[in-house]
Amino acid sequence: MMNSGVKGTIIPIGGNEDKGTHEDESNQLSFVQKSILARVIKECNKPQPLIVVITTASSIPLEVGEKYKAAFGQFDLITVHILDIREKAQCENPENLSWIEKADCVMFSGGNQSKITRIIRESPLHHLIMKRYQEEKGFVIAGTSAGAMSMSADMITGGKSTEALFKGAVKTGLGMGYIPNLIIDSHFIQRGRFGRLMEAVARFPHLLGVGLAEDTGLVIKNCNECEVIGSGMVVLVDPTQLTHNHEEILEEGTPMSLSNLIVHVLSVGDHFRLDSRELEILPMNIDARQFLEKPYPIKLRRKLR
Repeated sequence: MMNSGVKGTIIPIGGNEDKGTHEDESNQLSFVQKSILARVIKECNKPQPLIVVITTASSIPLEVGEKYKAAFGQFDLITVHILDIREKAQCENPENLSWIEKADCVMFSGGNQSKITRIIRESPLHHLIMKRYQEEKGFVIAGTSAGAMSMSADMITGGKSTEALFKGAVKTGLGMGYIPNLIIDSHFIQRGRFGRLMEAVARFPHLLGVGLAEDTGLVIKNCNECEVIGSGMVVLVDPTQLTHNHEEILEEGTPMSLSNLIVHVLSVGDHFRLDSRELEILPMNIDARQFLEKPYPIKLRRKLR
């Protein structure tokens, strides 16, 4: 379990990028909304931040890198550097490590989350990112889509939504470990991944499942305090009160049954804490669109469980 004294910030984003499997995917790439990128920049807490984008997950890293440059180019005084890392040996390159050392934010693109862990996990580059995240206030790790999913210690690697809740349909593996008590899925609403996340938390009932809709993200400070940003929803799947879960004893391919699984749906401006499992939601008489411009201090407190 990660030290609770983590000083950095992570921002997993549901993304709005193509998965990287179409022949004409350069025409299908779109980007997360400007307000989310603005929040990423704000969390760096620097007048002229350096954003280092790692495109390892993508099958078209050069095109994706240009998209990130154009997206951050909407803002003044932002420097963006693309690290096109495709082999594990590049994670030991002194020049690449120097960019991580100078970065105010390291951002992982979408694509295939398993490529991130296979190439970068447990490398000198990974260890440097982790060290800075643990020790430096204002250091930000952001990720869209696959980049978001890879942030957890246990990570969803694949599985069709239509086959979920048959044991073994959802594939998991080790993630980058920036946040140990969550398991994250992206494009959650649009691709109907409810069953996929439910099966994941049945396998890991000590984790809180987080489903990120597109153009929606979380700002997670100190490995604990979470705020919803963007235009969509965050779905929390809490298995801590499960009264029926036979995942461990079922055979592969067997349909699963779960009871007393708690689900919450949160939107922009809502907060929750991982330690106390307490959430704060905007009052009903507050327009969430106004909250994007002017945060309101009044919250309604509810326990996650």
